[in-house]
Amino acid sequence: MPNLKTAKKNLRKTKKRTALNKKYENKIDYLLRKIKKGVKEGAKNLQQLLSNLYKAFDKAAKEKVIHKNKANRIKSRIAKLIKNKK
Repeated sequence: MPNLKTAKKNLRKTKKRTALNKKYENKIDYLLRKIKKGVKEGAKNLQQLLSNLYKAFDKAAKEKVIHKNKANRIKSRIAKLIKNKK
């Protein structure tokens, strides 16, 4: 446990940031799983899921949870996956 006042504050900040980052990561993981499952099963709402995924990736990149190039790379790969399965 930290003793200094600034160390205690940093611990609080870290916990808050970790929770927020986890929220963004969980949202992205959930949408990726849904899209991959939808591609296998031939779901109809893939465009809506793709739109939600793009939004989640852009938000996470904006908040610096993930790097913007990583977000763009994964968005591109998922779009390619959907396009090739149709």
